[in-house]
Amino acid sequence: MLATLTLKQNTFRGIRSSKFRHVYGKGARKENCYENVLITQKAHDTAACAVNPKFVAIAVEVAGGGAFIVLPLDKTGRIDINTPKVTGHAGPVLDLKWCPFNDNLIASGADDCTIKLWHIPDGGLKANLTEPLADLQGHQRRVSIVEWHPTAENVLFSAGYDYQILVWDARRGVLMQTLDLHTDVIYSLSLNRDGSRMATTSRDKRLRIIDPLSGKVLQEGLCHEGSKACKAVYCGDMGLVFTTGFSRFSDRQYGVWDEKNLNTPLRLDTIDSSSGVLTPFYDHDTRVVFVAGKGDGNIRYYEITDSPPYCHFLSQYISGEPQRGFGVMPKRGCKVSQCEIFRFYKLYATKAICEPISMIVPRKSDQFQPDLYPDTASPTPAMSAEEWFAGTTRGPVLMSMKTGMTIKTHRPLPLRPTESSSDKNADKKYAFLSRETRADYRPLEASVKTSSSTDKDLKTSTNLDTKFQALQKLWGCNVKNMGDNKEQCSTNSSGIESEKTYTSTKNTINKMNIKSGDSPHKLTSYAMQEKEIEILEKPSPKTESELRRAYTAQCEELKLLRRQLIIKDRRIHELEDQLNQFKTHHK
Repeated sequence: MLATLTLKQNTFRGIRSSKFRHVYGKGARKENCYENVLITQKAHDTAACAVNPKFVAIAVEVAGGGAFIVLPLDKTGRIDINTPKVTGHAGPVLDLKWCPFNDNLIASGADDCTIKLWHIPDGGLKANLTEPLADLQGHQRRVSIVEWHPTAENVLFSAGYDYQILVWDARRGVLMQTLDLHTDVIYSLSLNRDGSRMATTSRDKRLRIIDPLSGKVLQEGLCHEGSKACKAVYCGDMGLVFTTGFSRFSDRQYGVWDEKNLNTPLRLDTIDSSSGVLTPFYDHDTRVVFVAGKGDGNIRYYEITDSPPYCHFLSQYISGEPQRGFGVMPKRGCKVSQCEIFRFYKLYATKAICEPISMIVPRKSDQFQPDLYPDTASPTPAMSAEEWFAGTTRGPVLMSMKTGMTIKTHRPLPLRPTESSSDKNADKKYAFLSRETRADYRPLEASVKTSSSTDKDLKTSTNLDTKFQALQKLWGCNVKNMGDNKEQCSTNSSGIESEKTYTSTKNTINKMNIKSGDSPHKLTSYAMQEKEIEILEKPSPKTESELRRAYTAQCEELKLLRRQLIIKDRRIHELEDQLNQFKTHHK
């Protein structure tokens, strides 16, 4: 009989049917968390964490100025205290956002009234990064919010404590528009699916719907009556806005609003009486909104619908550790094989830990579930910044989450015919030949003087008395004697210089104190040096028997070198084993 009940009857009986009814949260194991991260303790309501499929960025506490660390997603475990940081702000970092179309580009807003753009190389940072790609200066007070346009490339929004929203062309670093529409501090900023509408909340308790292109307020109404911060998030392309805030009695609330009429909410309900500020996170693909409170240990989630009552409570994830803030992984970074629909990166309020939390729909099969993963936004922009500022509006470019699928888009792509390498080389050749020949009127003596002595010649002239030069002269003379027995090997002066070099080298080695406790590697090195001096002091071979003896001596020298190489390789392996044991012991 239950199967024949209508949806309205199911809702009335409290057994509303939903495929997300049994969604549960699963925290990562300790070895998959990020430990020893000195999370910033600045009292601010924005999240100090940003995540994409490549990196996780966390604002950290430093002695002076502001900084954040960027870690590769798979670099879990205990983080070194000396991990390279992104330093460049003169004040604490308040907000971080990755570019949706470039996983190596991140924007940061800070207390020093600036927004900076940074490029993070693949594999993470090897040293502290201090030089940003762009330094955007336009705010008069601290920058609390930065947000990228969801479909237009290189369009960035920023909100500060100067009550203004600035629109930037990030590629050129140019301020394109200033939205001076608020009378108090802006608490939140959210864009709809195609970026044509913007929802904001501020300290004056007003919810505003703004056209970011024209800079006009389309709708405005009283949001939550409490004095604490309220937040808003656009529900994709449904035309609804989900808000969280406080009542006049300091009870925490959530509300659902129609973007075309903000006079009365479609639904306004009380959650509890806690004091932490609630932050909503909306997933367009599943129409599920997650609500997490600062200082809480749980995450509630609701399903949004087009018809009354518009919002349905599903369940909650409960943990014993309070949270400082959250980073959210884009849908294209979720694990399809585990039926993961959302992933948080939780910053602990009392510990130096960042913990991934996966929101999973229980399914028996590990195959691709098309009802859970509709086509989602891809990392390809739908239009350029110039097109958007000119008034163009387009929805996001979509892609399938199924493995091996390509991006689905109706965006017109320009025709770019491929050129062969021969065509490119011909173009370069014609460009070179078309240049005008320029006469050189410099005196001949100056040009000869300039090219007579190079840096290499000067360096060679200063190193004539080195051991290498002496060896080169000696063996060069030997080869000459083997070809012609009647010629002498060199002049007496060169022989005297070589003899001086051998004597000085031998005296240097004799001054070395070989102690009884020296390692076999040192003794082998000393033996090699003594053998080398013996070879140098021998007279140059003249007869066939002397040449044979010299050949035999060189073979012995090669054997000694091979033996020394084997000993060094063995020592390297021993040191590597000791290093691995040390790492295992200190984990």
